[in-house]
Amino acid sequence: MERISEITKRDILDLFQHGLDIMDSLFETEKVTYRYFGRLEEIEFLKRLYDLKNMLSLDSRFLDAESDIWQHTVNNDDYPFCWVFEDERFDLKNGSDEKYLKFICEIFHPAVRYEKGYWKEFLAEINKLLQNDGYEIYVAKKISNRDVYGWRVFNFEERKLFIPYSQRNQKALKDKKNELSIKRNARNQIYQLLEKYSSVYRETDETGWSYNITTTEKVFIDIRQFYIPKCYNQQSQYVETSSLEDFVLHSAPYCVIDAIEFFEKYNSDTDFEAQVNAILKLNKIDLKLSNGKIESTFNSQLESIIIAPIQETGLKELLQEAIKYYDGGNIKIAVEKLWDAFERLKTYYSPTLDKKKSINKIISDMGNNEEPFFEMFEKEFFELTAIGNDFRIRHHETTKIDIEDDRHYDYFYKRCLSLISVAIQYLDN
Repeated sequence: MERISEITKRDILDLFQHGLDIMDSLFETEKVTYRYFGRLEEIEFLKRLYDLKNMLSLDSRFLDAESDIWQHTVNNDDYPFCWVFEDERFDLKNGSDEKYLKFICEIFHPAVRYEKGYWKEFLAEINKLLQNDGYEIYVAKKISNRDVYGWRVFNFEERKLFIPYSQRNQKALKDKKNELSIKRNARNQIYQLLEKYSSVYRETDETGWSYNITTTEKVFIDIRQFYIPKCYNQQSQYVETSSLEDFVLHSAPYCVIDAIEFFEKYNSDTDFEAQVNAILKLNKIDLKLSNGKIESTFNSQLESIIIAPIQETGLKELLQEAIKYYDGGNIKIAVEKLWDAFERLKTYYSPTLDKKKSINKIISDMGNNEEPFFEMFEKEFFELTAIGNDFRIRHHETTKIDIEDDRHYDYFYKRCLSLISVAIQYLDN
């Protein structure tokens, strides 16, 4: 897929070539730079992504790309800075989005990036540019407690207005499918943390009047876009409040989660997320703050295990949508999206291979050349295909068997997701 425009690629190249303007503590602009290969040597970085020994040399004196690049970047140093972004051998200028995004993520890998450099500022600026074209870089996992980044499809419309936990999970909460309990001790810890991160800002209104406002006040303004913040008073009445302490200690559990998410929105300190997660883990609450949203630890693992490794945009997008609909309680659409992902998975190696050969390669890789496992996965692919053909999973198909029990949808969803999650681990072997 090719969503990333030449404009975005040019702007990202300009960042590495010419630097980034940032505001210092004295409110003055400073130009800062960052090497795309971080603390590594350029060839060392490129070898993490490309087999340079088996790539073409553009210099007739050398047999391979590695020797060619060494000659012109180390021995003579006559290649222009950031030459790789426009060298056709590396498929960054005119190649697929997947290759380009993989390259960008590697720039910010903890084994590559220079921790004392301006990598965070460059990552934030690159993310803004990529979001215009429908992608974002996000924390996919951790190595040695360092963030490792992946890419995913970015839904700009969803991000225009931040939707808090209680609203995203409204149907599941209403149907009591999302039971949540936060004990008094945990609430106290959360309140103390939020109070610690409540800063004072100087803002100016439309008339030019300047005034002070705290993070807590901003959070209550945000919450009021969705509901009136309330708490239980001493008479056990649920009454309106503007007290952070009362809201966290004496309101519904999902309100506490909303408060955490909105505080995260106003905090750039990376320690905030870590401290929230430490409190949740200490109190055995199966939730995790990740990229500004509280989600179940199970769903967080799903994204890390299933979605993060996928290097094909269409498949990744369909799986993201399926998980999103399932989490939101819309299981029918979730199953439909998941079956679309299943069908797309079958064509993963197209157009190099036709659909039948693509499926056979996927199954063969999953079976590790062991006949019993090959037969097992082949049977599972066949049976899931038959389910998609026989039952009305796609709602525009009217000649199929209707599914009227949500428990059956849940079975189809989990069975199909299980196969897909295993298959993904064998792709591109």
